[in-house]
Amino acid sequence: MPVGDPVRRERGQATVELVAGLPALLLAGAAALQLFAAGYTLTLADGAAEAGAAALAAGRPARAAVGAALPGWAEDRVAVEVERGRVRVRLRPPALLPLPEDVLAVTTSAAVAGVDH
Repeated sequence: MPVGDPVRRERGQATVELVAGLPALLLAGAAALQLFAAGYTLTLADGAAEAGAAALAAGRPARAAVGAALPGWAEDRVAVEVERGRVRVRLRPPALLPLPEDVLAVTTSAAVAGVDH
């Protein structure tokens, strides 16, 4: 016959299960936040590409417009290519998980017709 209060044993088992499952729950939350950051980064990159294309259409430098359209944290995480009226922006999101730098990088572009820069 088991010794001790059955309710107390069940409470102890629930605590053990919670402690065992907590790392998995934290990892899932971090992965969800990382995917959210990647999605937000895509939105930022898209707006920056549009700003660069609009600058080209107005006869201004596209790279400066892209830089001005991005927040400060993105300054060293962005690559900009300008070719024949197309502005291509590649942006790496902030890393919450230890992933290789370019795994979640996003690329987007915008174009202006009739511009040869």
